[in-house]
Amino acid sequence: MMNIEEVMQYLPHRYPFLLVDRVIEMELGKSITAIKNVTINEPFFNGHFPGSPVMPGVLILEALAQAAAILSFKTDQYAPDSIGVVYFAAIDNARFKKPVVPGDRLVLKAEIMRKMRGIWKYAARAEVEGVLVAEAELMATLRDK
Repeated sequence: MMNIEEVMQYLPHRYPFLLVDRVIEMELGKSITAIKNVTINEPFFNGHFPGSPVMPGVLILEALAQAAAILSFKTDQYAPDSIGVVYFAAIDNARFKKPVVPGDRLVLKAEIMRKMRGIWKYAARAEVEGVLVAEAELMATLRDK
């Protein structure tokens, strides 16, 4: 549904912090499913952990937040040239169930729980091969340029 070039139109992040490779499904105002292909070339694997690489949990949450941001920008019909940034407001009930390692295809899913006074709340989950690896409730605010 959105390739990397389109993703980059909706996210201000760039290497090494762009953590969404593709959007495969989206229902505006409701939900998004996106992909992050995890490779050994990721810069964080050099130190986390040598000999036993594991994707940091905070980066899994960041990837989920980036997917949620795309959903919000598209839902509110932002034009790519008017997109500002998204700031975390809260992370609640974060749980990490299984390590994410090089070679995994991280499936990022976010559903809008509510939007009130410029604050978006999402139920987010990350899966690898259909198995839950992380989940959290995320809150964020969108800011114009």
